[in-house]
Amino acid sequence: MDGILPAALSVSRFETADAAEWDRFVRGAPGGTFFHLSGWRRVIEQAFGHDTHYLVARRGGVISGVLPLTHLRSPLFGQSLIANAFAVYGGPVASDEETLCALDAAALQLMERLNVPFLEMRGSLAHRRDWHDNSGLYATFRRPIEPSVEANLKAVPRKQRAMIRKGIQNGLRSEIDPGIDRLYPIYAESVRNLGTPVFAKAYFRLLVEEFADCCDIVTVTSGNRPVAAVLNFYFRDEVLPYYGGVVRAARALAANDFMYWEVMRRACEKGYRMFDFGRSKTGTGAYAFKRNWGFTPSPLIYQSRLAAGRRPPDLNPLNPKFRLLIAAWKRLPLPVATRLGPLIVKGLG
Repeated sequence: MDGILPAALSVSRFETADAAEWDRFVRGAPGGTFFHLSGWRRVIEQAFGHDTHYLVARRGGVISGVLPLTHLRSPLFGQSLIANAFAVYGGPVASDEETLCALDAAALQLMERLNVPFLEMRGSLAHRRDWHDNSGLYATFRRPIEPSVEANLKAVPRKQRAMIRKGIQNGLRSEIDPGIDRLYPIYAESVRNLGTPVFAKAYFRLLVEEFADCCDIVTVTSGNRPVAAVLNFYFRDEVLPYYGGVVRAARALAANDFMYWEVMRRACEKGYRMFDFGRSKTGTGAYAFKRNWGFTPSPLIYQSRLAAGRRPPDLNPLNPKFRLLIAAWKRLPLPVATRLGPLIVKGLG
């Protein structure tokens, strides 16, 4: 009715009792993603020891917006507030413009109170005119899953389809693993080979525990030997293969292509309708691999604010100053890389 003022808007810290309502809001909001779910708070705090500042906006006592913020502290990379750390997406989700602005304002106030020099919102919209946006660094790759397995295979470009068939001809098989024991060493070897520090095994264990009802692990075997594996998340009608790897010796078997095909095939048979291939840095091999699968890149726009007189962190591995470090990391013995990696990667977010 005309003349009635809208209910007052408030922003407060997340409490454990808010979890169910928070997740209902995220699952129902158009901008909600798997990385906005409240379970990430426990995972991040326990796996990395970072403080989290999850913010809840309410209008008339009902949630109208959420913002999951992680406070990263690293002796190597400094401090930052990230929404959400270790995630593709995670900026504010709001039901109206006023709520969105209120969450942004609360994040800026928190940045000032904590004396953090850098704040980053991860999303796909550049709605903040006075913020810096890093729109050329990352892209995400999403495509609908066709209703039938045959239609999905046909939608894969010819060269990659041939690789899938090569994997089948090589006798590769896929299984659903109940735990991370086969995934972790494969993933650790794979990221070491890329020159990237690996997460601690405890992080994967926490993810599987927290999201037990919406994740699985697809492991590819050659004979009785596991050669590739990927941890997949499920959100609404989407599947998100997120942490995956393949042992170097199995690349000749086409294990990488076969693994992602098996994720897509299984998701199709379960009725999922969207395949989210995750983010990749522009110009990398992963970016090219996903394009070769027929996925069209969509730019991710990560908007950020800097404290006065501070410079933004440049943690892009394509930065020339990191090339020697990456090359050296690739040569580390796997046990050494697995021991040192978690100490470094926890500060990258």
